[in-house]
Amino acid sequence: MAGTLSRRKSPAAFRAPEKGLSRAPLLVLTVLSAVFYSAYSLISFARFRASAYDLVIFDQAVRSYSHLGPPVAMVKGVHNGFGDQFSILGDHWSPILALLSPFYWVHDGPETLLVLQAILLASAIPFLWRYAFRAFSAGPVVSKYGAERMAYCVAVAYAISWPVAEAVAFDFHEVAFVPLLTAVLLERHQAGRRWHVLLAAFLILQVKEDMGLLVAGVGLFFITRKGDRALGALFVLVGAVAAYLCTQVLIPHFGGRADYYWAYSGLGRDFREAALRALTHPFDAVSLLATPPVKIQTVVLLLAPLLFASVMSPVTVAAVPLLMERMLSSSFPNWWEPKYHYNAFIVMVVFVGGVDGYRRMAARIRSRTSPEPDAKNPGRLLRVVRGWPSLVLLVSVAMTPFFAFGRFFGVGFHASTTRTEAAAAAVAVVPDNALVEAANNVAPALSSRTRTLLWDRTVRWAPWVVADVGKHAFPFPSLDEQTARVDFLLRNDYRVAFSSDGYVVLSRVRS
Repeated sequence: MAGTLSRRKSPAAFRAPEKGLSRAPLLVLTVLSAVFYSAYSLISFARFRASAYDLVIFDQAVRSYSHLGPPVAMVKGVHNGFGDQFSILGDHWSPILALLSPFYWVHDGPETLLVLQAILLASAIPFLWRYAFRAFSAGPVVSKYGAERMAYCVAVAYAISWPVAEAVAFDFHEVAFVPLLTAVLLERHQAGRRWHVLLAAFLILQVKEDMGLLVAGVGLFFITRKGDRALGALFVLVGAVAAYLCTQVLIPHFGGRADYYWAYSGLGRDFREAALRALTHPFDAVSLLATPPVKIQTVVLLLAPLLFASVMSPVTVAAVPLLMERMLSSSFPNWWEPKYHYNAFIVMVVFVGGVDGYRRMAARIRSRTSPEPDAKNPGRLLRVVRGWPSLVLLVSVAMTPFFAFGRFFGVGFHASTTRTEAAAAAVAVVPDNALVEAANNVAPALSSRTRTLLWDRTVRWAPWVVADVGKHAFPFPSLDEQTARVDFLLRNDYRVAFSSDGYVVLSRVRS
């Protein structure tokens, strides 16, 4: 028996209340979310807000898959010194990306990834809704239709949540699969479908090398349940082994380095040294969890939309290993900040944990209420508690302007400027199939029809260069260095083919 619901009821009993309910609003919510996410990403792409790191990396890799080859990302291999035939399986263990390759036979370009990401993130909504509906309708104090409305509040709150917003805003990443697969795993577990749970866990392990930590975390949750302890132990073991094999065996096998993303120099030079330090000097490890303080801010922001109900549920323990991976690090500040896509890896665990935490809170109040409450007469305190889903939705709405989705409603997000027009003109100068070094924000517009490299601090001597001397661009430390690079190239067999509003296209003169 599954999930966080009473063992006294069979899975069939939990499915029964869903009969007779209209699914049209749920379908509309899911489709509208996918359309909104797609619009956000495609407008950002059209306005040159996307980046070579990481959209071009994934675009080149999935295109290679679509040609039935290994997922080679030349832009990643050349910039990071692995060579132009570098497979991204040597960077991150993400073979699940191969599932996206057939869509490149329909449209070969990074826009395909942006739309697919939108669909994947939105597709988690029906599974979260079903989990929430069953949880809300399990007790006697909420009617079937009351539970339906409450589930919609939670589903909409997820759809506009800030971790989803930041994932949509930062190009495409493999994280797009994780909310959906996590929702499937937890909802299917709730329904008592163990084979579905196992399949979802297997697919999660194909998303990224550290997803073994998520599977192990789910195992820890299962261990808290009497009927699921054997399954939980299996998940913990498989998750730990998978994380080890992916980082120490598979990634090096595909040309990467096992220590490439080692971020724990504050504790030691490798896992063994860091683990020993954490065990013998636990205060050092604890202090890292709050250094810098933005780490605490991120955790608070993760829990706030659910009104901290997640801390009352054992489901939430599933997020702990991945959180520790990020918050114990002393490198890669992107890992612990609220922006970027990293928080989307655990957003579904937090939402499901919030629903289960609320259910537990309501059950505790109900057990202490006399006479026994029911849907028509829930009692004053339970009537207040029953408003939790509405408050969750209101909090999510209130937080929206402060994160990525808030920018969508500003005029500047949609407007074309002289800079974007100049970028489009600069891109048009570069011929098809050319080898080109491109500034970070213009590279995605070239990726589908050229062999695109990142314009970086190493001269590559490509026949074409699209430089930006109007705005600071990754990975240069300053605008002055970008300008100096253009001057250097002009002194060394390059000529200006186009120049407007800071964008300079250089072509190499053949001798």
